[in-house]
Amino acid sequence: MNTRPDPTGRARRVHVRGFITSAGFAEGHRFVVGCWPDSPVGPICDVMWATPENERILLVPSDVAGEFITSIYQFDAVRTGPLHVECDGRRTTVRGHKLALDLVGGRRRPIPIRRPLAITRHVEAPIARLLMGVETYGISPTGAREWYQSRGWRWVTRGTAALDGRDLGPPGPLAAPVGVGFSEPPHRPSIVSVRVTIEPPTTPLPLPQRMAQRLDRA
Repeated sequence: MNTRPDPTGRARRVHVRGFITSAGFAEGHRFVVGCWPDSPVGPICDVMWATPENERILLVPSDVAGEFITSIYQFDAVRTGPLHVECDGRRTTVRGHKLALDLVGGRRRPIPIRRPLAITRHVEAPIARLLMGVETYGISPTGAREWYQSRGWRWVTRGTAALDGRDLGPPGPLAAPVGVGFSEPPHRPSIVSVRVTIEPPTTPLPLPQRMAQRLDRA
């Protein structure tokens, strides 16, 4: 992520806007799908996949998407190849990397209030932690500061998933953390409209501290 410090010496903040969809499945697979029409590197999508063995794999359609996401989050492997993600806030579909995912949400629960980042950090954080088990502010494994501001969400009511042609069954709660950053998605399957503010570190953390990714190109 290329950012320059502003005159105060602080890294320039960037934003991504879109949807985060998450669900778990019976055998222990967990998926967090990002659909980002607006990001500093243009429209991108990704799937963060935690396997039953707790391997953390990032699926992306391009090197640009992979480099941007791994500048913030940590993975055991990154797989780059054809990936198509669509989300309109109610339904999310994924095709690519031998994964076929289709999740549909129920009634929308809007959060219409615009609020400053300080409110998200100090007021929203304990509420979100209590009600949904999520963190709205924190520092990523690479040292970036992040603020998650939801615009609303839907609980997933139905869906299907297949991996390499094998049916994974219906969506359900995430049985274990995904473990790629400081925050986790809601325990209950959901589709969340969100704006993320990211402040990269002015000095990147040393490689050992970043728990550097093993790039596994598939």
